[in-house]
Amino acid sequence: MGFWARQVTPRLVAGAENEALVALRSRACEGLRGEVVELGFGSGNNVGLYPVEVTRVVAVEPSDVGWDLGTARRSGSPIPIVRGGLDGQRLELDDESVDAALSTFTLCTIPDVAAALSEVRRVLRPGGALHFLEHGLSPDDRVRRWQHRIEPIQKRVFDGCHLTRPIDELVEQSGLVVERVERAYAPMSSLMKPWIFGYLGRATKT
Repeated sequence: MGFWARQVTPRLVAGAENEALVALRSRACEGLRGEVVELGFGSGNNVGLYPVEVTRVVAVEPSDVGWDLGTARRSGSPIPIVRGGLDGQRLELDDESVDAALSTFTLCTIPDVAAALSEVRRVLRPGGALHFLEHGLSPDDRVRRWQHRIEPIQKRVFDGCHLTRPIDELVEQSGLVVERVERAYAPMSSLMKPWIFGYLGRATKT
């Protein structure tokens, strides 16, 4: 992990919140319960949005800077939050040991996203669900072309962040069953379309 990924990206993400984004995060957290593994915990932008039915959060976060930025949020949470490893591609959890998984703006940056989703499926108990809020590949040809053009620079500047991942398809390919997914652009300038096509959904282990 380079200097930018260690020191800069966690601070950018920590400070990139607004009311609309918080509302989307809140919707992604709806229905979480029991023991939850959160991929890409960062500085804890979802802390405070977990439902009361959540009993414990196992936070997977590779950045020490991001983890340290979230100290106050974790300390103020009524729900226990423990750091449970650094790599979403190799979860340090037993098979079928968690009730739910949460990923918000994380699947874009994991190098081997298929491995990460396979790990999520492994650790989920039957009936458990992955809740996801991600950005990714647009359905519009013109926007897709721009996404492919921009992506090499995007990955260099933003810690490996991809613009062209079809999130719902990748989730389905892992063996999870997508129960629902909403796909839409965030309400921003059309110039931002390559970055703001979002996927909000839930997929279950049967």
